[in-house]
Amino acid sequence: MKSKEELRELYENELKGHLNALEVTRKSVRNKVGLLILIFVITLICFLVASENPEFEYLFILGVVGVIGFIALIISSSQARKAYRIEFKLNVVKAIVGLINQDWNYSPDGHIAPDDYRRGKLFSKQYDRYKGDDLVTGAIEKTDFQISELHTEYKTETRDSKGNRKTTWHTIFKGLYAHLDFNKEIKGETLVMPDTAEKLFGSFGKKLQSWGSGSRDLVNMENVEFEKLFVVYGTDQIEARYILTPTIMEAMIRIVKVYGKQVYFSFIGSRVYFAISIQEDLFEPRIFSSGVRFEDVEKMNQHFGIIETLIHEMNLNTRIWTKD
Repeated sequence: MKSKEELRELYENELKGHLNALEVTRKSVRNKVGLLILIFVITLICFLVASENPEFEYLFILGVVGVIGFIALIISSSQARKAYRIEFKLNVVKAIVGLINQDWNYSPDGHIAPDDYRRGKLFSKQYDRYKGDDLVTGAIEKTDFQISELHTEYKTETRDSKGNRKTTWHTIFKGLYAHLDFNKEIKGETLVMPDTAEKLFGSFGKKLQSWGSGSRDLVNMENVEFEKLFVVYGTDQIEARYILTPTIMEAMIRIVKVYGKQVYFSFIGSRVYFAISIQEDLFEPRIFSSGVRFEDVEKMNQHFGIIETLIHEMNLNTRIWTKD
């Protein structure tokens, strides 16, 4: 992550100009959305009044005109919003990524591949919808990585009393997902998950943990603070302790304290998989309030900079191991 001073310099010298120029586009999009809502309300009133009072049939005709205008404005506002989003991503978000590291590659519409998501085994629930954006790929010294925003969901279907089918979408994971080189060919699987069971159910939660996770067993660690934050499952108890050195456990504790979110880790093959749960949409432009805010730029820098935090805190560039 870059310092606040470096970010402020980028903001004042480059980003603020882009953001001010984008304000014209933002206000145009905002006005179209506002007009869209107004037309919808007026059209709805016209149809309701005409249905209750046949003598006001001209209101029905006005409602039809409103529907046509509503559809036309939907298309126009959608196109304007997409154009605004592209400008924001290429002129603002890309500049922040470039400030952190000019050699990193940024793809606004790219995301972590589904195969890499599945390989990490952080979320066992099968998804029905998979989407993401803001893919960044690159390396810090010897450690290559990929990171992007992801949102995975599953659906349930029910029927109401009239037999109508209702589909409900449920979030599995929403936030930042990454995988990084561990420079060690791991034979087993080690998962480090947020310890929610013990927090919710106390000693009974500890009992629940002991039942394991599929083919993986509970691995008890000696770091008391780490044990309060995480639960560890592994296919190989010795390898899990070999991977989770005191340095790495302390790094995981610091990451939780810095970001204040639920974080997940897995060590599989030669990769570290990482996920941090963040519910708000990241790296997206504002529509209904000014986009010229240094605080938003700071937050984007912090989120993209998490990859540097991971690599440095976990000492992934210290090659004490070599791949088999």
